[in-house]
Amino acid sequence: MSEEFEVPSPHEHHIEHVTEHAHGSGDNFAGKIAVMTALMATVGALFSYQAGSTESAAAMNKNDAAIKKTEAANQWNYYQAKSSRQNLAELATHIPGVDAAHYSAEAARYKSEKEVVQKKAEALETEAREWDEKSELALHQHHRWAQAMTAIQIAISLAAITLLTRKEWLKKMAYGAGAVSVVLGTLAWLHI
Repeated sequence: MSEEFEVPSPHEHHIEHVTEHAHGSGDNFAGKIAVMTALMATVGALFSYQAGSTESAAAMNKNDAAIKKTEAANQWNYYQAKSSRQNLAELATHIPGVDAAHYSAEAARYKSEKEVVQKKAEALETEAREWDEKSELALHQHHRWAQAMTAIQIAISLAAITLLTRKEWLKKMAYGAGAVSVVLGTLAWLHI
């Protein structure tokens, strides 16, 4: 049986030492930073979830737009086929010895069928544009959530450095980065 053991890095050892020393001396600086870091990590997890969710929504909307574009393209191809048949029927009316009335009726039928196909293709193109717009809005919101997540990660990093250095100005920067993150998260939530 092999025994597993872990060798702590100097950084981990220093953090452990500082934390134990702060606990033993009644210094609550480390405790405050730890609570702040835990809160920021929780907010960061929420931001991360929202960023992933909006990214998925943007991708799904883009996929729906692509489907509608394909359906519209198929309708335009059908429209082209009807146009070709209409043109052939109109051409046939000029051929001597052919029932011109029959081919005139066929040309009129193809013309009316084309109008229906054209309206359907245009409606599908409109739907595709709407899905594209929804995708763009969701992607913008995703970027806001990602910006908020980045800011909270910076705040957490600054909090860790603050814990090691015990610099008050770093603590203020960590709070500032956390506040920026909350503002960006609020903008994302409000779809701004």
